[in-house]
Amino acid sequence: MTYTPPSLPPLGRFMAHRGIHYGWVVAAVTFLTMLVTAGAVGAPGILIGPLKAEFGWNVADISAGFAMRLVLFGLMGPFAAAFMNRFGTRRIAAIALILIGLGTLGTFAMTKLWHLLVLWGVVVGFGTGLTAMVLGATVATQWFSKRRGLVVGLLTASAATGQLVFLPALAALTDQFGWRCALAFILVALLIAVVAVLALMRDRPADLGLLPYGATEPPPAVAQRASLWAMMCSPIRTLREASASSTFWVLFGTFFICGASTNGLVQTHFVSLCGDVGILPVMAAEMLAMIGIFDFIGTVGSGWLSDRFDSRWLLFWYYGLRGLSLLYLPYSSFNLYDLSIFAIFYGLDWVATVPPTIKLVADRFGDQSNIVLGWVFAGHQIGAAFMAYGAGFSRTYYETYFLAFFVAGFLCLIAALTIIAVRERATSLATGPA
Repeated sequence: MTYTPPSLPPLGRFMAHRGIHYGWVVAAVTFLTMLVTAGAVGAPGILIGPLKAEFGWNVADISAGFAMRLVLFGLMGPFAAAFMNRFGTRRIAAIALILIGLGTLGTFAMTKLWHLLVLWGVVVGFGTGLTAMVLGATVATQWFSKRRGLVVGLLTASAATGQLVFLPALAALTDQFGWRCALAFILVALLIAVVAVLALMRDRPADLGLLPYGATEPPPAVAQRASLWAMMCSPIRTLREASASSTFWVLFGTFFICGASTNGLVQTHFVSLCGDVGILPVMAAEMLAMIGIFDFIGTVGSGWLSDRFDSRWLLFWYYGLRGLSLLYLPYSSFNLYDLSIFAIFYGLDWVATVPPTIKLVADRFGDQSNIVLGWVFAGHQIGAAFMAYGAGFSRTYYETYFLAFFVAGFLCLIAALTIIAVRERATSLATGPA
């Protein structure tokens, strides 16, 4: 008979009786949270055209607001890790979803460009930053001793699934009923996610009297920071220590390029690019959905591969193939056949870079890895912001997005060559009290 800890919620007791670890429930709720967040992050891709038409703002100005969101999305990562370490993943995830909801709700009353900067640049930026990649990495580390690479791949793939679920629906709602109706759809999804987090998520297996999945003994006790100030300073101290390592800067730089060539360029501007060549937003969103399908396959597969092969060589191939696909797109005819080829090769590599990057950070930086990962992810989002604005600038002042695709493609090829420079031996950070 399977032992069921009395502290488990009803769903947990139901699963325990069937030999299913509660970690999979937490992973599923985390997947939902990151999926809904991805829907909010991807929403600007369908908003650029409608906002330009309704308010007369140019693409560069709109892109600046969305770029600010991406910067805060990234810079919050290290502090999100510290917040989760101190306050728990459940509380932080709920607060993040509420912030995103407040920013989205405020958009209904938006009339001026600075409203966009505050609501999407600051409020949504902070909210999405709290549920950035660090959430998935933290849950995988705390709840899973085995299958960790697979779980990281699944949680990372939630971004692709969010795009798959949300973008075609958002584009169709915008086309039929306007962009405010599309945002209402996001608000409903955020509400569902908040309820799931509060009802089902728990911070650590020990809270339920469990061991992490696959573990045979309890993990070391986590030392509590002496004060809130010490907690706030810990990401800065970790950055100072990590920045002495060349490995950190290689991972930061390649992830900068990763963000520039994904969230900043394609997720933000692909629908607008397709509009320039006569493709309707709904069809463009369906192409992004196809990218999402192949990204889900590629990212889950990447998680499986990262448990078995050298992460540096995986990243070499991911960045190289992504760069070639970005260089290919401007020369294509933008018909269904050419866009499908792009969607397959680009989609397989979109977020496939994340599991091996997480593994490299964990291997090199030990018990400080989630905060170091937060800083590496900050590089990802700074790159995304750089290209979100840069592509908008290119479209406004040079009347083409193609320049941005060429730049992103060549940067990916540089990343493919640079990642091989990551050192094999682990980097040890000081772990004394703050």
